[in-house]
Amino acid sequence: MKREVRQVTDSRVLAAMSHPLRRRLMDVLKVYGPATVSTLAERTGQAVANVSHHLRVLAAADLVAEAPELARDRRERWWRLVSSGLRWSAADFADDPASEAVQQAAVSLNLDRQVGLVRDWHASGEEQRAAWAEAPFSTDRWLRFTPDELVEFETELHALLSRWGDRELPDDGQHRGPVFFFAYGVPAQP
Repeated sequence: MKREVRQVTDSRVLAAMSHPLRRRLMDVLKVYGPATVSTLAERTGQAVANVSHHLRVLAAADLVAEAPELARDRRERWWRLVSSGLRWSAADFADDPASEAVQQAAVSLNLDRQVGLVRDWHASGEEQRAAWAEAPFSTDRWLRFTPDELVEFETELHALLSRWGDRELPDDGQHRGPVFFFAYGVPAQP
């Protein structure tokens, strides 16, 4: 059974997920659900052997697991995410310089992935952009918070994302494509 959001405190887990292809494999499993190695290879444009290697790394970190109940025969291997999401706090890695470096690399990889997805959208063909019309958006805003208020804001934002992300999709014949959303709330100066 898939666990809820996992709190990561082990730098080895962050190191395992801090690879562009492994992050992408986790994204594919999150969006499309359990898949075979060949399906993951097709969706990512990678060789089956390469995908298999990276899945083993993710499995060793308990980020993905085999889903044998989905196999049609003994040769077919399905994979699924173990948790619905991952979280970590920089404070959990501050005591050890090596762990702190891994944590910073994980944050950097996440930001690169997030910004890359937005850039890919803006570089997509006119036909794809026209299909979504004016629906895609970006927003930013300067807010004033105490640290506790920022935590409260984050909690409310996660509740909104859960309401939309965890809902049962209506069976109304409408196509619902994957939409990537990200937001940061960090102390900054204009």
